[in-house]
Amino acid sequence: MELYVVRHAIAEDGELDDARALTEKGKKRFEKMVELLGRLDVRFDRLVHSPKRRAVETAELLAGLVDGDLEVSELLTEAPSKALLGLLHGARVAIVGHEPHLSALVAWLLTGASAGAVIELKKGAIARLEGDPVPGGMRLCALLPPRLGRA
Repeated sequence: MELYVVRHAIAEDGELDDARALTEKGKKRFEKMVELLGRLDVRFDRLVHSPKRRAVETAELLAGLVDGDLEVSELLTEAPSKALLGLLHGARVAIVGHEPHLSALVAWLLTGASAGAVIELKKGAIARLEGDPVPGGMRLCALLPPRLGRA
């Protein structure tokens, strides 16, 4: 399986965390990341995202690369769990969520350790993993920082 772990793009500051929208800068920068993925012929069988507005808007920017429907899961607002791992099925799956949970998920999938993130995902960054979506069963193939889309 190929798993693309996507941190939402730059969002507004605000007191209502669930309602924070992407900024115009965040949208424009992430659109460049989507263009880069398109140039690399990346497609997704599935895309699962957090219900928080900034993740929804980031997922919508990726929608043109998805062959199936966009799916919502509250599990992407929480620390990684076996239930979240149960969502990771398909040949090429993307998930869109938040820190620190995404870094913890990547660390868990790479090392099998449930504590201590080994990779920082900046806003709009994408990590590409391959392997079995079980603790310690995947390897990191690419880490695409958001500045790569601007290059």
